[in-house]
Amino acid sequence: MAQTTTLPANVHAAVHDGMANGTLFLLSFAAVFCVAVTAQLLFFKWRGWFPGAESEKSLIKGVRAGVYTFLSHLN
Repeated sequence: MAQTTTLPANVHAAVHDGMANGTLFLLSFAAVFCVAVTAQLLFFKWRGWFPGAESEKSLIKGVRAGVYTFLSHLN
């Protein structure tokens, strides 16, 4: 006999919020990454443009730090 369970509505809301946050992170990451790569190719010091990225040495870590700082200001 198969047992079926139903999830409360707040679980569905939490899953939807998680997907929305992930989508926002990916879009923000893509935008900041494009800016950072362009600035890197033009030899600009782009890490100062994104708070949180100043002390990072790699491009990806700097972009991720800048995106996390940006997202923290949205909440």
